[in-house]
Amino acid sequence: MCGIAGWYLKTDRAPDPSVLKAMTDAIAHRGPDGEGQLVLQSPDGSRRGGLGHRRLSIIDLATGDQPMHYTAPDGRQLSIVFNGEVYNFRELRAELEALGHTFRTTSDTEVVLAAQAEWGPQSVERLRGMFAHIIWEHDSGRMTVVRDRFGKKPVFMADRPEGVYFASEIKALLAVPGIEARLNLGAVPHYLNFRYVPGPLTFFDGIVKLPPASVAVCENGKVEIRRYWTTPDSRVSPEPLTGDPVSRFMDVLHQSVELRMIADVPFGAFLSGGIDSSAIVALMSQISTVPVNTFSVGFAEGAYSELGYAKEIADQFGTNHHELEVSADTLMDWLPGLIGFRDAPVAEPSDIPIYLLSEEARRSVKMVLTGEGSDELIAGYPKHRAERYAARYHALVPGFAHTGLIRPLVAALPYSFRRIKTLFDSLSERDIRDRYPRWFGVLGPAARDRLLAQAIEAAPFDTTPFEAPADVGTLRRLQHFDQTSWLPDNLLERGDRMTMAASIEGRMPFMDHVLAETVSKLPDDCRIRGGEDKWVLREGMRRILPEKILNRPKVGFRVPVNEWFRTTMRDWVRDHLTGADSRSAPLYDRGELARILDEHASGRQNQEKLIWTLISFELFLRRYGLNP
Repeated sequence: MCGIAGWYLKTDRAPDPSVLKAMTDAIAHRGPDGEGQLVLQSPDGSRRGGLGHRRLSIIDLATGDQPMHYTAPDGRQLSIVFNGEVYNFRELRAELEALGHTFRTTSDTEVVLAAQAEWGPQSVERLRGMFAHIIWEHDSGRMTVVRDRFGKKPVFMADRPEGVYFASEIKALLAVPGIEARLNLGAVPHYLNFRYVPGPLTFFDGIVKLPPASVAVCENGKVEIRRYWTTPDSRVSPEPLTGDPVSRFMDVLHQSVELRMIADVPFGAFLSGGIDSSAIVALMSQISTVPVNTFSVGFAEGAYSELGYAKEIADQFGTNHHELEVSADTLMDWLPGLIGFRDAPVAEPSDIPIYLLSEEARRSVKMVLTGEGSDELIAGYPKHRAERYAARYHALVPGFAHTGLIRPLVAALPYSFRRIKTLFDSLSERDIRDRYPRWFGVLGPAARDRLLAQAIEAAPFDTTPFEAPADVGTLRRLQHFDQTSWLPDNLLERGDRMTMAASIEGRMPFMDHVLAETVSKLPDDCRIRGGEDKWVLREGMRRILPEKILNRPKVGFRVPVNEWFRTTMRDWVRDHLTGADSRSAPLYDRGELARILDEHASGRQNQEKLIWTLISFELFLRRYGLNP
């Protein structure tokens, strides 16, 4: 895991190499073990390339420095900066050696270079792992920029008149003279809808994300972007069931875990005590010959702590267990800094304990495995069960009945019925594409427009990558959206930034494209059977994990902001959102915002998710000196 930066300039003038150094300095936290920069030019001198790198060494500690260079069997020269890990590099290396390639290191990075030399930009389709890289081919002046299938590793782009700049984080692009921090106001409506900014948009004008599963080829002064993969849920039909689907799934998951344990440094796992992280720790313990390092975080306030469940799993598998207990008193002090690491509002309060746990883990390891992605792959959210009833609900309840009767009744329910409120709010949308963000977002279009003081035109973006054909079924359409938007633009971004902020690497065995292909070939009732979600995983772990872990309700890293916003942080919230120094206040209708804050403070409604969204946005504006 590292940080990369680079440029492809349409000029014959030599660029300033100190700019490349400034770009990599801005992301030094991603790679404290080494750095390198390289300025290049095409054979005719009309194109300029730049490669910058910050290294966090995980594999081949002695000879894996970057930019790395490679000479193909036919004499062509290539250079690369690489972020991530390719888990099948040993198999690819053997295949390439049979084709005449030779290697001077044992790193996966050199294998990626040789694959590019042999198969061109299409070589990315052979890689299994998490990765983002930039390759320069000296003989042709072609630059290839790649992002992995699920978008676990980030790439941001800024298209300028002189060329295109790339980097792992936005802050590196802001180090380029002429690229300024300007608010993309058109992203605000999307943020209020989704709780994050859907790709390829960002909150910064002129800066976009390279989409997941995409390759950008820069050649002859042009940049062409193509997608090389899409989720199996959007294109694979279940196969006739033969054999045991549970064994089939568990075999691939076991392989995925084993591949992600390849490292030349100490590593461990984040353990929450839920089924996902517990399954990963159980499989690691089967594979490892030494006790697994595990790390858990909990709150001093016992009602919000899961440390007991994690300790039970740690004891069962004899792990070398580490616990971190944090207090609510100081937790929010970290938020402005984490917004700086994300270059965006922090969408989830759980970012904070994940970052603190990463800092704790770095004391003894440089890499951790996590359970991220299981819910999105094998249907672990309540929405995945509820979506099955959407068509039936719409057939029985006309739109006017929902608006005039059901919605007011549901709105009056207390906080303890919040899941029912979310259910009916989401089911009110007749089009499944409108329900996608409602399941986890904060405001529908009507409520968003009431909050905004004046209409803001939402920035257009291509929604095609998020949409699966209707004939794959509602569950797969919903999970395709989860895997192409909710994951890369929110949860995987969080995982990358919070671990990288602490200079450790996070690996996610559930986010494996071979595992995804396997799941998609299984019948849908292997995901949801009866009222049980993630059925195939629960069955696979039934003989390994305790029943109380298998049947626990989903909790996650719960942060008690609901109570804080009513009590100790009530005045702080109002001052930030409505005070004279508030940067976001001019965007909102004062009466509507006051109603939202009063409802939450009085306990009539729980608006914690919306208030968190607004507070995080306000702190983001302050961090970067932005005004709407």
